[in-house]
Amino acid sequence: MDRYRLDGKTAIITGGAGGLGRAMVATFAEAGANVVVASRNQENIEKVVQDLMSRGHSALAVPVDITDEAAVGRMIDRTVEAFGTVDIIVNNAGRWGKSHLAEDTPLDEWRDVIEQNLTGLFIPCMAAGRQMIRQGGGKIINISSTAGSKGNPGQLHYSAAKAGVLSLTNNLAMMWAKHGINVNSILPGLTATEELKGYGIIPPAEDKDGNPVPRLELPPNPEDVADLALFLAAPASDALTGELYPIRTWMKSERFWT
Repeated sequence: MDRYRLDGKTAIITGGAGGLGRAMVATFAEAGANVVVASRNQENIEKVVQDLMSRGHSALAVPVDITDEAAVGRMIDRTVEAFGTVDIIVNNAGRWGKSHLAEDTPLDEWRDVIEQNLTGLFIPCMAAGRQMIRQGGGKIINISSTAGSKGNPGQLHYSAAKAGVLSLTNNLAMMWAKHGINVNSILPGLTATEELKGYGIIPPAEDKDGNPVPRLELPPNPEDVADLALFLAAPASDALTGELYPIRTWMKSERFWT
């Protein structure tokens, strides 16, 4: 199973204090990586790092605004100073926008959601990519969404941004293959994070009669997304680039619009 280990590798995970981010941070640390936990909120990422270090893992908290080119550059510099290389970056940070009818989408919200979810992924890709070119290779994993491939009613701005992530991934994979940089994307659908559970939109694990709902009819957990990210970060996926991996359940609401 060494092909699924990350011993001696250094991974940056943006949005590392959120539901998906925390799962990926934990999974990568367990696989042996030095993990850089990056997010806007320093208090939150410090808590994540303290937990990792208490369990014997190597971790660093770096506060960052992913839409600020200088701040992202400092994140790369701090990572290299601490661990020597940037071998992996998971561009996970982003956010939803408010839901609107398509024709009622405000321009200021459109610009903000594009800035957070597309420009805020482009900037870390560029900064990490330049470092990886100097090193002779690396792995970039971009977290998109099934909204980017299928759309999401009420989320015109978010869907467009996440579609842009897919195109960015494909283009960088083609242009950076000569540098030994793998660029792939994961497209989670509805995922059972604690945040979404709090909104009451995650279906219960039992039906109205108390019978267990089949696992494949339930949304995936953050750990399921993290396991795929680990595969894409590890040597097992060295031959794969420019690939787009949706993760969704066979729920009618996710597969088909009615």
